[in-house]
Amino acid sequence: MKIIFLCGSLEPGQDGVGDYTRRLSGELIKLGHQVRIIALCDYQAICFNTENQMVEETRVIVNRIPVSIINNQRFIWVENILKEYGPDWISLQFVAYSFNSKGLPFWLPSFLKKLKSKYKWHIMFHELWLGIDIESSFKHKCIGQFQQLIIKKIFVNIKPNLVSTQNKLYQFFLESHNIKVDLLPICGNIPTTALKNKTIKFIQFVLFGTIQTGAPFGDFIIDLVSNKINFIKPIKFIFIGKNGSELFYYTTILDNYNICYEVMGLQSENVISQVLIDSDFGISTTPYFQTEKSGVYAAYREHKLTTISVSREWTPTKGQYIVPNIIKYEKNNLNIIEVDFNVFNLNSMAKQFINSISKI
Repeated sequence: MKIIFLCGSLEPGQDGVGDYTRRLSGELIKLGHQVRIIALCDYQAICFNTENQMVEETRVIVNRIPVSIINNQRFIWVENILKEYGPDWISLQFVAYSFNSKGLPFWLPSFLKKLKSKYKWHIMFHELWLGIDIESSFKHKCIGQFQQLIIKKIFVNIKPNLVSTQNKLYQFFLESHNIKVDLLPICGNIPTTALKNKTIKFIQFVLFGTIQTGAPFGDFIIDLVSNKINFIKPIKFIFIGKNGSELFYYTTILDNYNICYEVMGLQSENVISQVLIDSDFGISTTPYFQTEKSGVYAAYREHKLTTISVSREWTPTKGQYIVPNIIKYEKNNLNIIEVDFNVFNLNSMAKQFINSISKI
């Protein structure tokens, strides 16, 4: 099968959806399919180019179109690629902010309509629109209304054959607009390459990637210290990746309670995999009901880590549910147990994707 993916940017390590699309493409190629990726609005590319990107020893052909290019030229390049390549499917990897820095890609629906032709279309919703939570600001609710209009216009214009998202909450909101949606859990961006070190002397908590604001980490540590008698080893925290400005606040709290920690910063995929496989629990600061859209959570899951959601309040206006295999932290009610679950990895995701489009 011949597939073209459309996403925003494809600079390795700089765009989560781009990294996801590259890994999925590489796995599909291993399964015998022909795959190509077009970055429609690449923030790092300075000119239109075709290049080979390697992902886990597999070569993926990508085209990168700078975000600064006018849409008429963007369309000419994309149309020429489609005519030359002749895909069976086009898969749009949708995040509004991938195609416009303010999250309002008004140009996208008409652009895709002109490309529609005879191709079958798939849309993967990595994110929806702003304003689906009770706590959202008036500004975000207004932006969200415009984003909904853009999404509806895309549906009218291309009439996708298949729509996917990675969590039940987004599925619920899309289906409230009469859009039928399949669930396709995402893979992480860190290949599982390491073997577990059985000599670790700590109960290890890892916090990988960006720390989101508003998480009750101080309360969590208080409750953790109160329960540490239940652990047979001392507690240690590992911070790895680009954690952001909240890191200092977190380490200050750990210093106050004399809890051991290590800040590792940016590391190679192999090092990150080793840290994850050696850890006992992964901390997610993504709002609980959005955890399943997180590449960090997917990486935890693939490394068989029990995930604890320590996040700010984010309450969906409707469609709440219990997220499977994730511990939701609640103040004064800490109950940490290791979760046993089946690993859904890159190969599983690629096969599920192919099975879905093969039925249409």
